[in-house]
Amino acid sequence: QVVLTSPLDWIFNSSMLSILAGTLLIVGTTAFHPQEFSSPTMSSSAEIRGELLKLIGENTNPDETVKSAFATKLKEYAAAGGESNDVLFAIGKTVYGAELDQPPAKKAKAAPADELPVVDFDYMKAFMKDVFLSYGVTPENAEVCADVLIESDKRGIDSHGLGRLKPIYCDRMDNGILFPDKPIDIVSESETTALVDGNLGLGLYIGPHCMQMAIDKAKKHGVGFVAVRNSTHYGIAGYYATMASSQGCVGLTGTNARPSIAPTFGVEPMLGTNPLTFGIPSTDEWPFVIDCATSVNQRGKIERYAREGLDTPRGAVIDDQGIERTDTEGILRDMVLGKCALTPVGGAGDKMGGYKGYGWATTV
Repeated sequence: QVVLTSPLDWIFNSSMLSILAGTLLIVGTTAFHPQEFSSPTMSSSAEIRGELLKLIGENTNPDETVKSAFATKLKEYAAAGGESNDVLFAIGKTVYGAELDQPPAKKAKAAPADELPVVDFDYMKAFMKDVFLSYGVTPENAEVCADVLIESDKRGIDSHGLGRLKPIYCDRMDNGILFPDKPIDIVSESETTALVDGNLGLGLYIGPHCMQMAIDKAKKHGVGFVAVRNSTHYGIAGYYATMASSQGCVGLTGTNARPSIAPTFGVEPMLGTNPLTFGIPSTDEWPFVIDCATSVNQRGKIERYAREGLDTPRGAVIDDQGIERTDTEGILRDMVLGKCALTPVGGAGDKMGGYKGYGWATTV
């Protein structure tokens, strides 16, 4: 965490946790046999989809015969009720030159507003605190962890609040990726700086502890900088920038993350979403805070699209074939397999300045 006080105060939090992900690509080399795809139209869209995937897998360099067979089979798939957001339609158009009308999209029916449950923030926070306590987090740290998460929900950042309690924190504690009660060790320290080791404890209590260290140094010496290694996911970066601004400091915080962004003109996830966030006091009742990742979108928001039955906006995700994906469920599946990646701020390519987001992500 970096913090600068008067005339400028900085805060920077570097939670250093990299998770390496491998990609396994299996390419079939079996030759294409047209007679295998000359059977009558199947009634099941799932079966037809299987035929299309087989056709792709067995023909890495499709000739005109293969392309014609693919187009025919794709028409059958559309007629059988294939999902309009299925990536096979994009592949058919881009790789096989198959132009056809896609079936209408099936949208999830939203529940009427008066039927949606309303849960009080205090109740949600108490629930999350109890969950952390059940894992062995100390009462003091459990309170801090729950506060970081509920602040995300209060700010309308649904991607990083209660919705992340299980998949990011509980599941990772269950799997031994992070731990509920680890000490925070100071590796080295000066009057204005410190290097801290989080020992793979919960970033939700490591982050606030180190940010306050940086603020205290800035208050005393004019600037404070704290870097953290072996930390883990620390929630919304804006929480820490706001800690600074609420205490009269200009805060800067950033963190790296597991590889999920593809570089400009690339398709493989190589960079984290790596947010770079600022918080600045103002003369209004609220500070100026900008809290955002260096990608167009991030996984938490795509998970929210899935919960709401929505497509992912085009341009936010690219797969290993260079196709911009919108099929939310397929994206979440393929992100785990390393078959698709988020695009940097500015999107894929350079037409909208994607290299800017790529540069920022690389810097962080």
